[in-house]
Amino acid sequence: MIRTILATAGVAVALSGCALLSSPDPVQLYRFGSPDAVAIQPAAEPVQVKLRAVEFPQESQGDRLLGVTGTEAAYIKGARWVSPASQLYADSLEGAFAGQARAVRLIGRRELTPTTRVLDIDVRSFETRYDEAGGVPTVVLSARARLLRFPERTVEAEQSFEVRQPATGNRIATIVDAYDVATRDLNARIVAWTDANATGD
Repeated sequence: MIRTILATAGVAVALSGCALLSSPDPVQLYRFGSPDAVAIQPAAEPVQVKLRAVEFPQESQGDRLLGVTGTEAAYIKGARWVSPASQLYADSLEGAFAGQARAVRLIGRRELTPTTRVLDIDVRSFETRYDEAGGVPTVVLSARARLLRFPERTVEAEQSFEVRQPATGNRIATIVDAYDVATRDLNARIVAWTDANATGD
């Protein structure tokens, strides 16, 4: 009898353990910032500009989508980026320069080509903002760009950018679409600004 009770208790513990270790809710993976297919013809001798590692806010740099309502912040459930947002953004920026820049050639993070110009991008916000809980959000991206002369490290030009892209609904797919549009808009502005401000020696 005692053996039977112990066996029953063991099965109960095992079943409770299975409940605690049940598989989590599925998470859908997304990406943003795919470059446009149309490329333009760059200048015959473009200014070489080195891209520094892009700075990102700590709360947004990972693979989770940040939602902000007033003073409250939380990650959006059920969705993640396929890679850290900071990496996806840097890749999208390099792609934008490759397809859109006229006067400059961006030297990517993995290239060792020497240059006398450095582009410093500091992303200040990369988030989904709600005016009220459950409402339709707006994706807000802001960044500061600085063009530096190297090795002097003097600032030749500096500009702040902000893009606000309303989502078409409060669904993950529409929020991701808004991130994609906002990222391409921000990148296009940074490329055009760099083109206009980069000068040769």
